[in-house]
Amino acid sequence: MKLLIRGGSIAAGYGVARGYVDILRDYCTPAGIELINKSRPGDNSFDGVWFFDEDINPHQPDILILHFGMDDAFASVYRSEFKENLVNMIRMSRTRFNPVIVLPTSHILDNPHEMEAVHIYYRTIREVSLDLECLMIPVHTFWAGFLVEKSISNTDLLQKDARYPNEKGHEVYADIIVRTVERLLAARQKQH
Repeated sequence: MKLLIRGGSIAAGYGVARGYVDILRDYCTPAGIELINKSRPGDNSFDGVWFFDEDINPHQPDILILHFGMDDAFASVYRSEFKENLVNMIRMSRTRFNPVIVLPTSHILDNPHEMEAVHIYYRTIREVSLDLECLMIPVHTFWAGFLVEKSISNTDLLQKDARYPNEKGHEVYADIIVRTVERLLAARQKQH
């Protein structure tokens, strides 16, 4: 089984020695899942579409995680363009190899104006997930709950540039994403 992650800076582990994808790999390898990460720092959903044929298509993954949004918000990609790009990647994937498609959001930001901007992209991810029957992971909701549960501030999980989680923040991402992968595997085993 192959799991491919395609996203931008967060999925690429920008600014950290060990990102959530590395933690997820520790889970996947013993479970017999080949994890492929084709994420690059600074990439937005346009890059996902433009490089689909070299980053995603050759691998034909069983599970495809498309983790875009944060870089799109800060690169001034219009919401309508972001939605169209996600839809295009999903449609190309389904036409060519039909994977389970997972769409995670990202973390919350303390700056209310930045959070308002980012939230537009999270709502778009939710719309696309509902419209095209993808699996959404509401990382931002889980993240907010984690802050309350642990009585910590957002800055405890972020780098100096709040767009990027630190290693503790990546552990939070990994926690919720691993749970989702576990559910997908359990559902797959029931089918076989």
